[in-house]
This record gives sequence, C-alpha cells and structure tokens, in this order.
Amino acid sequence: MPLIKSSEKISVTFTLNGIKLSKNIYPRTLLSDFLRYSIGETGTHVGCEHGICGACTIIFNGKPIRSCLMLASQVNGHELTTVEGIAKDKNLDDLRAAFKKHHALQCGFCTSGFLITISSYLNENPIYADEKEIRKILSGNICRCTGYVGIVDAVLEVIKKRNENKKNA
Repeated sequence: MPLIKSSEKISVTFTLNGIKLSKNIYPRTLLSDFLRYSIGETGTHVGCEHGICGACTIIFNGKPIRSCLMLASQVNGHELTTVEGIAKDKNLDDLRAAFKKHHALQCGFCTSGFLITISSYLNENPIYADEKEIRKILSGNICRCTGYVGIVDAVLEVIKKRNENKKNA
C-alpha cells in the first residue's frame, strides 16, 4: 500500500444513518471530529478523547464504538449510526420518555452516548436485564450530573414495559 502524506486528502465512502456518502478527508482526522465538523452530526460529543467517557459513542456496523478512538479513514465501506440516526427510530420513543420521566439527563452532554449504548443493548437483549446488568452495560459511559440512578431506573422501566407488551401481545 502506498504511503499517503498527511496533507493529502483521501476518499471514503460509507453509510451514515441510512444514507450513502462519499467524502474527501485528511487521513489523520479522528472519526469524532469528522462527524461533528465535516458532516455536522453534533450529537456525537467529544469529552475525554481517550475512549473513557463514552460521549462519542456511535454504532459502527451494528456495534457501539468510541468514535474518538477511530480515524475517519477507517469508515470506508462501513455503516455508521449516530444519535441523530437513532432519533428517527420510533422504537426508542419509550426510552426517550423514560429518560425524561426519571430525570435521566441533566446537562445532556453524555446523553447521546448513553442512548446509543442502551439502544444497542436493547436491540440485542430486549427481554431481560436487572439493575446489576444495566450498571455493567453503562459502566463505559460517564455522567457527572445524574448519579446514574435515573438512567438505570429509566432502562429498567423500558425493559419492564416491553416485556409486559410482549406478554399482552
């Protein structure tokens, strides 16, 4: 593979929130910066730039990842979903309502990362999770405002209601 100068742009083609895009980027651009500043998906927040806080979490080929730990050049040929993409998902209306009801967000900076992490988990494990399991799932996301109680309560409520709806269906 030929070396590419960091001052030369490269072309990447990928799917973002269901839309196929092609962009020219500098090879050393972080994915989080690319999403925010080149694409305008500002729901992807950058908190620590070390992959610890979870504010930059997106879905990459169906799995949650930290976008601050990837280069934008790595998205070529892949599928990405940001919080803007899941905002259109009507299946998450119950999660958003539970977050509001349980005061699971305050300043909102970490919320997008939590919503991505939780929605990804619920898509794969829609039936069961107790408080211990939820806390484990959320351990990769840092919130400095809420103390996590409201977030955990919101997720527990969504799981309970979804299970009740399945039983009644």
